Amino acid sequence: MAAMEAVLTLVSISRPETTLAVTRGAARLLVSMGYAPLAEVGLPNGRRADLMALGPRGEIIIVEVKSSPGDYLVDRKWGEYLPFCDRYFFAVGPDFPQALLPDEPGLIVADGFGGAVVREAGLEPLAPARRKALTLAFGRLAAMRALST
Repeated sequence: MAAMEAVLTLVSISRPETTLAVTRGAARLLVSMGYAPLAEVGLPNGRRADLMALGPRGEIIIVEVKSSPGDYLVDRKWGEYLPFCDRYFFAVGPDFPQALLPDEPGLIVADGFGGAVVREAGLEPLAPARRKALTLAFGRLAAMRALST
């Protein structure tokens, strides 16, 4: 019985189909807001942003997708993304218990078709040198991905 409970816990934490749908919906929302998003972007500190988006005026947004309460509770590293963006959001599905999330980051609720900003993220402007380095890395990554498709 304990093995079955462990398997059920693992399934509820990973939920890849929910992650994919929320990521797709959040990316579509960002595009509709004028941002150019990329999924799975490595950061200089070794972390990986689920979505990073570049805005029309050079602003950088990071979105961390959480597929379940368990996914959020086992992954408390969200503060390590803040030095690499102007705005930070969590993106969750419509059934996610939003009260579980901290108040500081922005909040996007999304499904496979789109999303909505439920809580705007605060603005913490990046230093110019960091913005330039991140923007160049973002552009290079986008170009390399475009060539590989």
